[in-house]
Amino acid sequence: MKEKSGILSIEGKKIKEIELPEFFSYPVREDIISKVLEAKKTMQPYSPSLVAGKQHAASGKIVHRRHVWRSGYGRGMSRIPRKIMTRRGSQFNWVGAEVSSTRGGRRAHPPKVASMENTRKINKKEVKKALMSALSATADKKQISLRYRRIEEKDLKEREFPIIVESRIISLKTKEFLESMKKILGEKIFPVSLRKREVRSGKGKSRGRKYKSNAGILIVIGKNEKMKAKDFPIKNTENLGISDLAVGGPGRLVIYTEQAIRELEEKFTNSPKRGQIKDLEGKFR
Repeated sequence: MKEKSGILSIEGKKIKEIELPEFFSYPVREDIISKVLEAKKTMQPYSPSLVAGKQHAASGKIVHRRHVWRSGYGRGMSRIPRKIMTRRGSQFNWVGAEVSSTRGGRRAHPPKVASMENTRKINKKEVKKALMSALSATADKKQISLRYRRIEEKDLKEREFPIIVESRIISLKTKEFLESMKKILGEKIFPVSLRKREVRSGKGKSRGRKYKSNAGILIVIGKNEKMKAKDFPIKNTENLGISDLAVGGPGRLVIYTEQAIRELEEKFTNSPKRGQIKDLEGKFR
């Protein structure tokens, strides 16, 4: 028998009940979630230009005969590529070039883009299981309490999870939306759900990461719905990914609209055909 959950109005009052989709009672597999998130990690590639330090007229080819014109062989100097700065007949003012031991030469072991590309692969079925686990964790009070230590268990017991709200919430402006959230979540959970940004302590301030912020509550809406309220993490059911639901660990506070629940149920109950499954990895991230 399927579990039931109440749908809340924008005033935070229960207006009706619906049967929850099966994935909300799926076991939370933290191992698969972390495996998928690890496989999806990306790194900004960086490296010097491929021709950096190699744009000199210094071939490096040495004629292995003594006292030959334009040969460094037999002159008592090291056999490195050299460029000619000035010349007088067969006398040259040479300057070492190209190689890493010379001024303006190439780097000895530069960082390579190929080593920074993520080549790890993940099974599509694992990606789907990870997403189902991440969705299930949003309805699990134990997972939510483990993630949000500031929320007491008694405050969680007063609420039903997952939090499903009527689709009328998308028409609220920012100020009205905040007031509605306070009624839906309660005065104890509401402050924890807000996204806050503060200045980082330590050297990171001068290294391009001055601010640090928490994830805040996530609003999941239907693919054809559009939120009026801004400045909140909002995802529709088509773009919803594991990294959205389990950023910092499973059990994120999430508000679903009624339409979003219907669309998610359709996505998981209709088993994808061979042609449709190829896009699972990109769709579920």
